[in-house]
Amino acid sequence: MPTSTALVLGGGGARAAYQVGVLKALVQCYPRNHSIPFKIISGTSAGAINGTSIATHASCFHLGVRKLEWVWRHMETRKIYRTSIPEVLSHLAKMALKGLQDDKVNTDAGSLLDNEPLRLLLNQLIDFKRIDRNIQNGALTALSVDTSCYNNSRSETFFQAARDIDNWTRARRSGIRKMLNTEHLLASSAIPLVFPSIKLNQAYYGDGSVHQLAPLSSPIHLGATRLFIINLDSPHKHFPMELEYHPKTATIAGHLLDTVFSDTLNSDLERLERINHTLSLIPDPSRAQLSLHPIKTLLIKPSEDISKIAARYYEDMPWAIKNLLSLIGIDRQSDSSIVSYLLFEKSYTSALIDLGYQDAMAQFHDIKAFFNLT
Repeated sequence: MPTSTALVLGGGGARAAYQVGVLKALVQCYPRNHSIPFKIISGTSAGAINGTSIATHASCFHLGVRKLEWVWRHMETRKIYRTSIPEVLSHLAKMALKGLQDDKVNTDAGSLLDNEPLRLLLNQLIDFKRIDRNIQNGALTALSVDTSCYNNSRSETFFQAARDIDNWTRARRSGIRKMLNTEHLLASSAIPLVFPSIKLNQAYYGDGSVHQLAPLSSPIHLGATRLFIINLDSPHKHFPMELEYHPKTATIAGHLLDTVFSDTLNSDLERLERINHTLSLIPDPSRAQLSLHPIKTLLIKPSEDISKIAARYYEDMPWAIKNLLSLIGIDRQSDSSIVSYLLFEKSYTSALIDLGYQDAMAQFHDIKAFFNLT
């Protein structure tokens, strides 16, 4: 079987800036005019946005990473969702009114925040026509975007790929060939309750991490035999088994986000390692009859607690958003990780880029070995 490497980018809102730092380290291994070193890109949530951006520059890895880094280093929260006091109050009033109306009267999706600025940003920055062009010239084999369908509670992967790759259907998940656009990215990154769901065709979709049972299945279905994975799960403090007080709502909400964005990927990695070990015990002729083959992986993840990094830049968050979050007990001292997902300010995102770069450089030997570089 021919070797095909996939870039797998997990979700995590503003945390996705970390992925740019890892790619910045990787790009140093290649000359300036080199194409991306992975034929398949698979992304979820904010990782889908980063992955799509890289896919549009598949023929020039350096240019793609440089442009993506510029965007994240000049990021502002107001470019992702509305942050002024009038805008926040107007949106909340609209959502309150919607709650009093019949669903047939008001069909707009409810949400805590209005992310219309993100739609404008994506339309401005991403030229989706380049994806098909890069597939045609061989610089890219496939790009996939994971979403969660609220109509049927399934994980649905929309992909754009070479003609020999077919749709797939498995238990509670499927892959559907589509010409990708901004709406697919908005759907994949629609954090539940925080951002509104997106209507695609006749169904409503939200963040790809919600119903994701096997996040590594998409790149494997697209033909990957090697996975370069950038996860956004970071080490964080553990509380004593006997708490003196009930955890706050903000803490519980943070745990839910951590679970949605990281736990399934970690579980899928463990499952893949067990399958690889089992296959290593099976003779080659028998293994071929099973239509299974080992998948090589390399995982890069944060070495520091991202929530603590976010706390250092808490005051950079827009005033209206800080006050909105304070209603559920979130402030600089709170132990919730929610701020680390919603703080889209350049001071914070730049710190994550630098951390991603440092972590990748610490594993530089492993990275070069994975990509067969001398």
